[in-house]
Amino acid sequence: MTTPIISPSILSADFTNLGADIQAVANADWIHVDIMDGHFVPNLSFGADITAAARRATTQPLDVHLMIDNPERWVDNYIKAGADHIIFHVEATDDPVSLARHIRAAGVQAGFSLRPGTPIEPYLPTLDEFDLVLIMSVEPGFGGQKFMPDQLDKVRALRHEITTRGLATLIEIDGGISADTIAQAAEAGCDAFVAGSAIFTNDDPAAAVTNLRTLATL
Repeated sequence: MTTPIISPSILSADFTNLGADIQAVANADWIHVDIMDGHFVPNLSFGADITAAARRATTQPLDVHLMIDNPERWVDNYIKAGADHIIFHVEATDDPVSLARHIRAAGVQAGFSLRPGTPIEPYLPTLDEFDLVLIMSVEPGFGGQKFMPDQLDKVRALRHEITTRGLATLIEIDGGISADTIAQAAEAGCDAFVAGSAIFTNDDPAAAVTNLRTLATL
């Protein structure tokens, strides 16, 4: 078991104090940036400008999750903004593999995500084209939702496929991850954990990161 990767979501940070909030989790492994367009999901968040601002605030890898329609149209903006990983939704593109190849050709890691109602099985054969897979354990679009434990079946299917084929693809999970849920996600086979309110509503965000990492270490 590798050391768990903790990726605080700045969706739960104070946007008027973004740089300081990112610095408050300097012990985190990645910084998670949720991009929402008000179309693919009903909420609207920030775009490439805030991604670039986060890039200026930290040397930590930026883990950018595109919850947007037509990701092919916008992905280069996030590459230029300094994303280290770009994750797009399979429901939003007709050709996930071509998009992943485009992202990787730019020197950025590529991942895909899928809504809770989307099965994982059709995407297992192409796992070698991706650096990571993000399992949504809530419906995408809003922070603070309740964890959906049934989504761990997708994690288990991914872990079996990755292990059987000897792949290096990472499994990430996002949605309702907290001190109460992270251990079961780790046990199912997750490598990386996105947490927003569980970190940024804590009086000591750095301590929250450390605690989550400890709880996810099997």
